[in-house]
Amino acid sequence: MHRLLRLGLTACAALLLAACASTPQRLQPDSTRAMLSNDVLFGAISLVGTPYRWGGDTPEGGFDCSGLVDYVFRTDAGVDLPRTSIAMSRLPDRRVESGQLEPGDLVFFATDGGGVSHVGIYVGKGRFVHAPDTGGTVRLDRLDNPYWHSHFLYGKRVLR
Repeated sequence: MHRLLRLGLTACAALLLAACASTPQRLQPDSTRAMLSNDVLFGAISLVGTPYRWGGDTPEGGFDCSGLVDYVFRTDAGVDLPRTSIAMSRLPDRRVESGQLEPGDLVFFATDGGGVSHVGIYVGKGRFVHAPDTGGTVRLDRLDNPYWHSHFLYGKRVLR
């Protein structure tokens, strides 16, 4: 009887161990993108109020637009981006129009009358986080603001 009980307990233990060792479910790509997007959004919004500094790329030293974007994506999503807004705009990732933007997309602007000269991070509901100008701070603005609307070029989806 003891032998039968021990055999039964051994079988139960083996089943429990097998269940613990089973392969966990993989996240679907959309789920992974959503998680990374949330991390990027929280990271970007947490930096609102950080002083602007041309060439800046740390919370302690301040940010310029591309320094902010690079810092947030590298720190919060593990994505290395080029250092300048122009180089970011040349990434082979998919371009998106303003009506197709999703949280975590990059948004590009022509603020100097030419090509790409500014970048921010779209956070949803028509808003984006960016480091706009000398003397200012990282802030949240609306794409439908007349200035930003007239200077918007396109978005880029770099999170996959």
